[in-house]
Amino acid sequence: MQEKQLSILISQPKPETEKSPYYDLAKKFNVRLDFHPFIRVEGVPGKDFRKQKVDILNYTAVIFTSRNSVDHFFRVCEELKLKVSQDCKYFCITEAVALYLQKFILYRKRKVFFGADGSTKSLLDVMNKHKENEKFLFPSSDSQKKDIEEWMKANKCEYATASLYKTVSNDVKDVLSATSYDLIVFFSPSG
Repeated sequence: MQEKQLSILISQPKPETEKSPYYDLAKKFNVRLDFHPFIRVEGVPGKDFRKQKVDILNYTAVIFTSRNSVDHFFRVCEELKLKVSQDCKYFCITEAVALYLQKFILYRKRKVFFGADGSTKSLLDVMNKHKENEKFLFPSSDSQKKDIEEWMKANKCEYATASLYKTVSNDVKDVLSATSYDLIVFFSPSG
């Protein structure tokens, strides 16, 4: 008698290549994997951003906590035809996010800082060294954690938060009704 193959729904987009470890696991354990993101990120249109009354050019430093924040910050700048000063400093949560900035800026000519270990605490340690002379802009989503804002308030930093993108739920009714899954894998609280 043949054992029933387990089916697993992964709440992420399908990997672009067959080299993903997901496929190795599926083969090794003889499971069926389906991929369907439960959430998606949508940019806030420039006209809605203007209603927030945040003048991007008034800020000397920008805080990035994800590639999404980088993408949407520069998307809004382009949409509003804003040219960010070459003297602007960028504070990034990880080195990977800092390196991602190369898509948008001349990396060596700008001042880019990042935390040592990818934690919010290490980012705040780096920001602490520069807080006196900077006006921080914190591009974020509608559901961003408030720890960075709280730190800036507590340290009397001059800052503004700009909501540039939002997390939206995908309709998963059809996916869940089509197949009975043995396991659903989530990757974030918003998922």
